[in-house]
Amino acid sequence: MPQFSYKVRAVGGAIVTALIEASDKRTAMDKLRAQKLMVMDINEVTINPVVAVLKQINPFKPTVSSKELVLFSRQFSTLVTAGVPIVQGLGILIDQVESPFFKAIITKIREDIEQGISITDALKKHPKAFSELYVSMIKAGEVGGILDTILERLSTYLESTEELKGKVKGAMVYPAVISTVAGCVTLFLIIFIIPTFQSIFSSFGSELPLPTRVLIGLSGILRHYFILIIAFPIASFFGFKRIRDTDKGRYITDYYALKLPLFGILLKKLAVAKFSRTLGTLMKSGVPILQALETVGKTSGNTVVEKAIEMTCASVREGESIADPLKKTAVFPPMVIQMVAIGEATGTLDTMLSKIADFYDQEVDVSVKGLTSMIEPLIMVAMGIVIGAIVLAMFMPMFEMGQMAGKS
Repeated sequence: MPQFSYKVRAVGGAIVTALIEASDKRTAMDKLRAQKLMVMDINEVTINPVVAVLKQINPFKPTVSSKELVLFSRQFSTLVTAGVPIVQGLGILIDQVESPFFKAIITKIREDIEQGISITDALKKHPKAFSELYVSMIKAGEVGGILDTILERLSTYLESTEELKGKVKGAMVYPAVISTVAGCVTLFLIIFIIPTFQSIFSSFGSELPLPTRVLIGLSGILRHYFILIIAFPIASFFGFKRIRDTDKGRYITDYYALKLPLFGILLKKLAVAKFSRTLGTLMKSGVPILQALETVGKTSGNTVVEKAIEMTCASVREGESIADPLKKTAVFPPMVIQMVAIGEATGTLDTMLSKIADFYDQEVDVSVKGLTSMIEPLIMVAMGIVIGAIVLAMFMPMFEMGQMAGKS
């Protein structure tokens, strides 16, 4: 997305110069004016296309990790609750942050607040660090005068989300390592060990068994086209990423991801847990329901779920309840629909959403453990079959030669 350098006058009269990302110049100006800033000068920053591509695919580009954000939110919440002024609290946190990239962001936020910009507008300038959900909750805290309470809820929400992500990632590490090791061992045998046996078999002077011939042919293909075989998954990865960058491609991949056997159910449970936790936290924090639904949709992480929430938001805007349009989307399970309907009828929707989130967090935990316990033996069996087939194919000619020698 294009970047624009701008020079604006803040509410307090201070002159601020920074960068903003937007689709065009008019959109950039609208974003700045929405923050009650007087635009004095704005120009598009020209970036070399090659440099832009390298920056996009650079795996070492600085980012703010979710753990850093959780720790910052919890510490910030503690300081605000203790009555420490915002600017002074940010100054304390700057010394505590280890990441230079995140430290620079907090320093910039502190400078903006000192110049009269609100906390919400200061956070909006750093979308790579603070999501729309984060900014929306901080805005609700500022408007309602309950920033300390909002920060506490935000910290709890981020910790719960991080814990859920940690469970899923941790459970997938062992199968991924085993699969990688098995693949490397198999390739090593086929590429480096099989040719040694091939030179021995060539002296036999008789036709080799079919499994042995297939394995030797596969070894030859891998050795001669090794670079292309290595390049294929890399090209596939970037091709998939290119498709994911388009709206249609993202929707199609997200749709079929939810249809995958075993993993699709887990992804749907994760989406429901995230939707319930996020919407419940926003509503409890005083964010209006329409704004909360829009924010939840943008932070859902799945385009299919996002479209379903957008349809729900449009129906709610026209005066419908939340449960009915959610049911029409056919994305959310019946239990979720029923509990949302009960929450709306009793005026305890935020509480119901929190209970749904707790339930699906446990469901995800159980599903991940079950999936892991199922994948591990399957990988071991598959690895045994592959290695056994290679060994058998290599020793079949020797068995036949032994039988021929015995008959003679």
